[in-house]
Amino acid sequence: MRSRDRILANLDTVYQESYARAKADEQPRRMEELDSAYLRDQLMMEVLLDIRDLLNRTTKPAEPGAMEQIAKLSSIVRKP
Repeated sequence: MRSRDRILANLDTVYQESYARAKADEQPRRMEELDSAYLRDQLMMEVLLDIRDLLNRTTKPAEPGAMEQIAKLSSIVRKP
């Protein structure tokens, strides 16, 4: 399993590379879009990593219905 720091660093690398290309191509609108998308993706990734960490801390098998609860959370996150 990848570490939290590695995942967030990969997200940052992808953002930095895309932002640098947009800046070099003088695309201010694209740069704004990348900023917004990065903040959204970073927040979503941190939430997902928190859920992963929480699930990994449990030493007993998942309670019945745990997957249904995760699916419900997932559907809430996906709503625009």
